[in-house]
Amino acid sequence: MARQKGIIKLKGTIGDITFYKTQDGHLAREKGGIEASRIASDPAFQRTRENGSEFGRAGKAGKLLRTALRPLLLNSADGRMVSRLTQQMVKVIQMDAVSERGLRNVIDGEIELVLGFEFNIRGKLGTSLFAPFTTDIDRVAGTLDVSIPAFIPANMIAAPSGTTHFKVISGGAEIDFTGESYVVATSETAILPWDATATAVINLSNAVTANSTHPLVLALGVEFYQQINGQMYPLKNGAFNPLSIVAVDGGV
Repeated sequence: MARQKGIIKLKGTIGDITFYKTQDGHLAREKGGIEASRIASDPAFQRTRENGSEFGRAGKAGKLLRTALRPLLLNSADGRMVSRLTQQMVKVIQMDAVSERGLRNVIDGEIELVLGFEFNIRGKLGTSLFAPFTTDIDRVAGTLDVSIPAFIPANMIAAPSGTTHFKVISGGAEIDFTGESYVVATSETAILPWDATATAVINLSNAVTANSTHPLVLALGVEFYQQINGQMYPLKNGAFNPLSIVAVDGGV
């Protein structure tokens, strides 16, 4: 892979060179590679097939998690979130100490490894929200809760320039990675002023299925707004809204 330089940027294929555009700029690479039929059947590529199988499984798991939390992700994700989450799911699967290589999966892996995952690297929760908070996952009751004591927003929230208001959001998801299904609940505060006036205590509760045996994931985030002529507008289309996984219960 090479980076294109010069005034004119190419797209398409010339001879054995393919020119294309990515988030990293205009690139070029040589055509080639091994035929898919050989990779699918040649014993020399057994490890490649195993790795491919597990990578595909990680991709599906990541997509299921993203879909479950989609109501929160609409305004809180960066352009490379999908690939970053897939990479994290690969690590989850690689922790499966039960299944054979190529058959390792999320359920027998360590789903707890997604704890702390930031869906938006342009605005991370840990560098945006400094107010202390506690989390609680009650599997019997099927609730995933976040509690934040009263705090002064101007002191405890590092907001992007132009912010006048904010909202705290959360979501709890029960995910069946085997059956490829989920149950999700979300909750949020009202839109609050970003000023020196203390908030009330914030309690956000998300109810899923009681006594579930599936993994439970709790996400917490902040959305920033700018008030103009009495109307609230998402600040910079949500480019700096943080959202992070703050609690995980892997199931029973």
